Amino acid sequence: MTSMTVSVLDLAPVVPVVVVRDAADAVPLARALVAGGLPAIEVTLRTPAAPDAIRAIAGAVPDAVVGAGTVITPAQVTDSVAAGARFLVSPGWTDVLLEAMTASGVPFLPGVSTTSEVVALLERGVREMKFFPAQAAGGTAYLKSLAGPLPQARFCPTGGIGLASAPEYLALPNVGCVGGSWMVPEDAVAARDWGRIEELARQAAGLSAGGTCR
Repeated sequence: MTSMTVSVLDLAPVVPVVVVRDAADAVPLARALVAGGLPAIEVTLRTPAAPDAIRAIAGAVPDAVVGAGTVITPAQVTDSVAAGARFLVSPGWTDVLLEAMTASGVPFLPGVSTTSEVVALLERGVREMKFFPAQAAGGTAYLKSLAGPLPQARFCPTGGIGLASAPEYLALPNVGCVGGSWMVPEDAVAARDWGRIEELARQAAGLSAGGTCR
């Protein structure tokens, strides 16, 4: 596995947040997202199938950059990297979790929702973060307020973001990408409608700052 030379925040405007309930769906789902232009895929550790899904994508979809989301323990850090995760995302952070993610050797996005958490991470040398839950924590207005005093922090806002609201986030100078699940609707996954998911991914991949297409 090669190391990443590009930040997770710069791989695509949108990082799909994927809940995999059947590991057999992981590879075709990942192929559909990559074909649609979304190579960075966050598989959340919310289901028992998640580790096998990460392992399958890492082994069978070389163009995908698969990561693990909802990482909240050092053991999950270790297991996710062993399964092939190339980046880690957490909904929040503690010193113990941060130490484990730093030691993992892969990029990570610790979750923040307050100014103090951002400052604490900057003190520890971390400049790239997940802003979660984005809409509930203040949305674009909050992130815009952070850009003045804390311009060195960059964010991937996640939580309550859809196709319509994503451009407002992407227009902000301190937002590198957004996370969302609207391009992987549960009914499409259940029906194994990979063509629909590819088309939704293509729409998301076309977003850029100000809502224009790339």
